[in-house]
Amino acid sequence: MNRFARPALSIRSLVLGAALVLSGAAACHPEFNPKLYPNPETLFSVGLKELNAKHWENATKAFDELTRDLPARDPLLPLSYFYLGQAQSSDGDHLLAAQSFNRVADAFPEDSLAPISLYRAGREYKKMWRKPDLDPQYGIQAQTTLTSLEALYPDSKYVEQAKTMLAALDNMFAEKDFKTGYSYFRRHAYDSGIIYFKDVIRLHPTAPATRDAYIYLLDSYQKINYRDDATETCGAMLKAYPNDKEIANKCGSVSSAAASTPRT
Repeated sequence: MNRFARPALSIRSLVLGAALVLSGAAACHPEFNPKLYPNPETLFSVGLKELNAKHWENATKAFDELTRDLPARDPLLPLSYFYLGQAQSSDGDHLLAAQSFNRVADAFPEDSLAPISLYRAGREYKKMWRKPDLDPQYGIQAQTTLTSLEALYPDSKYVEQAKTMLAALDNMFAEKDFKTGYSYFRRHAYDSGIIYFKDVIRLHPTAPATRDAYIYLLDSYQKINYRDDATETCGAMLKAYPNDKEIANKCGSVSSAAASTPRT
């Protein structure tokens, strides 16, 4: 006889036992229902409590219900949108969070929460553009939102943080265009690569990728024997990077080649 053998239990008994356990757990932790609260003030307080307890789903339900039910002029409405965005962001719903933060700025531009809401919306959009290689849709939305913050609330304390984020976005846009230009360069499609390298230089003059864009722009002109364009590019490079030895050497060879070329 097997010493590990147990008395046989029917499937029905097992299912019934599991159901009892689950119903007991549900009784201990009932599903959050925002409609059970008697008035907006109570629900708002409960929503804050859930937010502070990091119960993001419950907080989202509470503040979402408030944004649907509160009158347009209720002072709790902009706060509800703001806390809704905060809960959605913490729960990883960055697009919904951006939309909630934008709603504060759009519907309540005079409210003290408007500047920080624009900043938070921009930050949420940026979180969704993680790498330059990805579609830049959300990067563009982040840039537009943060630029609006600078224009609409120039004295806000969030403007400096917005500028830092805009600089990071600018670097990503520059890197994206540079990589596209470089892919054309590698395939010897120099004319197409030149378009992207020139865009990096024109649109993102302070980005780290701009130096490389200058170098490959110069190389592209040399590959297709555009001497005048190469000479002009060198002038711009030397002005932008006066102490860069690599650029000085590359442009020195361009000057030597131009001097040795007979005039016709």
